[in-house]
Amino acid sequence: MLMLVLKALHLFFVVSWFAGLFYLPRIFVNLAMVSPENEAERTRLLVMAKKLYRFMTPLGALALALGLWLWLGYGFSGLWLHVKLLLVVFLVAYHLHCGLLLGRFQRGENRYSHLWFRVFNEAPTFVLLAIVLLVVLKPF
Repeated sequence: MLMLVLKALHLFFVVSWFAGLFYLPRIFVNLAMVSPENEAERTRLLVMAKKLYRFMTPLGALALALGLWLWLGYGFSGLWLHVKLLLVVFLVAYHLHCGLLLGRFQRGENRYSHLWFRVFNEAPTFVLLAIVLLVVLKPF
């Protein structure tokens, strides 16, 4: 029973973390489109982005901790798991990179266009699809 509760909590925190991974880069798109003279809009978006990043970071940490607990509890193995873990490492790097991008926006040092952020915003979608397929199908 404990493992099922852990699995449910893991899924809850993964979904919550992904909500942030999907939305924070969307805020970056809007920040990249704000004209320099519109300081109020820029400030509002920066406050939203900072609060979201601070909120989603512990959600990601809990998702990772519960995933590790499940891995140790169930003893999963196989190439599919190694690929999944590599994708999770990518997601952690993506999350941390979002924090760096936020810092650049706060310092007024953004160097990317809103189009770049639109493409950047799609990465977690494809990684999530790959992870779900790996976990459900265990293809190798």
